[in-house]
Amino acid sequence: MQPKKLVQFDWAIKTLLRRKANFPILEGFLSELLGTDVTIQSLLESESNKQHAKDKSNRVDVFAKLGNGEQVIIEVQCERQWDFLSRMLYGVSKVVVEHLQEGEPYGSLPRVISVNIVYFDLGHGEDYIYHGTTDFKGVHKKDLLELSAKEKEHYPANIDKVAHVFPEYYVLKVSGFDLKIKDTLDEWVYALKESEVKPEFKARGIHEASRTLALLNLSEEERFAYDRHIGDLRISRSTLESSFSEGKAEGKAEGKAEAVLNMHQLGLSTAEIAKFINLSQDQVEKILKP
Repeated sequence: MQPKKLVQFDWAIKTLLRRKANFPILEGFLSELLGTDVTIQSLLESESNKQHAKDKSNRVDVFAKLGNGEQVIIEVQCERQWDFLSRMLYGVSKVVVEHLQEGEPYGSLPRVISVNIVYFDLGHGEDYIYHGTTDFKGVHKKDLLELSAKEKEHYPANIDKVAHVFPEYYVLKVSGFDLKIKDTLDEWVYALKESEVKPEFKARGIHEASRTLALLNLSEEERFAYDRHIGDLRISRSTLESSFSEGKAEGKAEGKAEAVLNMHQLGLSTAEIAKFINLSQDQVEKILKP
C-alpha cells in the first residue's frame, strides 16, 4: 500500500485545519509534540485568525485543554522568512495583548505555547526540534528565581514556577529531519516534510490527516486554491533565499528591501524597521512607497 500524498501543512493551517471537524488532526499533532492529550476547545477570534485577501500568514491560534486540565492558548504557525525568530516574538506578543481582557489581572492570562514549523535552516543547530522556556538565573549566586508561596496562592495551580508564567516555544526545523523515524513524533515530522503518511504510522491524528488532507480529496475549488498557493510558494522561496543570502549575509540592497517589506507586513513601525535593518528612517519609507 502506497503512502498518501498530502497537501502541504502551511496551506492546511490556513484552510482545512480551521474547520472544527478537522480539529482531531491538529489535536493529534500537538498531543505528540507536547507529550500530553490536547483537546481544542475553540479557534480564537482574533486578528491573527482573520483571513484577508492579501494575508500571507499561515498561523492559527486555539484555546485548548491539556491532559492535566490546564487551559492554554496554543499558537501554531508555519512560515518562511529569514527573520523568523523575530516573527515568533511578535506573534506571541500579539496573542498576549489580544487575549488579556480589559480590567482583568495579568495573572489571569492563560499560558501561551508557541509552536513554530520552519522549512528552512533557521539559526545554527544540529537538532530538528527545539524547546524553549524562560528562566531567571542569579548573576552572582547562580540560583533560579522561584515563585513565592504568596504568589502561588494568586496564580492558578498549574502556574507553579516562573517559567510557566512566560510563553513556551517549540521550533520544528523540518528541513533538518533526516527521515529516520524513531518515535511517533517523528512520524508527524516526516509527514510535515514529505507531505505523505505511511500506512504503518501510529501517531495520534495522523491517519485523520491522511484522509482529510489527501490531495485527491480536495474539491475543484480547493485544488485551484492549493495550486495557486504552490505557485506563490515557489516565488516566496526564491525571495526568501535572496533576502537571507543578500540581506543577512551580505547586506545588499535588494535583500534589505525584502526584509523591510517583511517587517512592515508584521506591523513594525518604520523607526523599528530602520533600527533592525540598519537603515535610515527615510530609506525605509522610500522602500515602502507604492
